[in-house]
Amino acid sequence: MAKSHYSPRLGHDIRIKPDTPQPPPAEKVRTCAIAGCREEGAFRVPKSRETLSTYLWLCLAHAREHNEKWDYFAGMNEREIERFRNEAIVGHRPTWPLGKRAAGGPRVTGNYHVEDGYAVFADPEDVPTQHRPVRFLTPLQRQAFDILNLESSATLIEIKARYKELVKRFHPDANGGDRGAEERLKQVIKAYGVLRASGMT
Repeated sequence: MAKSHYSPRLGHDIRIKPDTPQPPPAEKVRTCAIAGCREEGAFRVPKSRETLSTYLWLCLAHAREHNEKWDYFAGMNEREIERFRNEAIVGHRPTWPLGKRAAGGPRVTGNYHVEDGYAVFADPEDVPTQHRPVRFLTPLQRQAFDILNLESSATLIEIKARYKELVKRFHPDANGGDRGAEERLKQVIKAYGVLRASGMT
């Protein structure tokens, strides 16, 4: 900040002297970590294989020298190198043989166990009522379920399975060209089309 100067003889001096500009603080330059080198250490290299997250800061020449000599597998025999390569496939995360242990879950014996709370892998007849969809149907949708001989709470898997079953049953090739079966097939296809257009399949 600029200051005014006081003189006992003249009183306050009205001239204001500007502050002398201060030079910016000198930036600290990181020197190369190699003993005796005075170059700037601008390049980061890992310190060792055991401490990959700990770094040395080297000048360009020493960083090149470090990289040329760097051998991650130095001191490891063929068996250790092969094991490292196999573990690298799963990102060096722990694994268990199939059926021995569910990752992050309780130990199990026998067959591999999957917790399937939403019955994704269950057979349609084993799906409990509480997991079945509750639908509010239009008269056309209700008629489509009746034609397919299904409950309105039928799952997607059940609807598709019933459709395939009825198409095979009423196909003209399976009924010797029976006109009644052909008409029934048209109804089945139309009913499935209604449910599909409603987003139920």
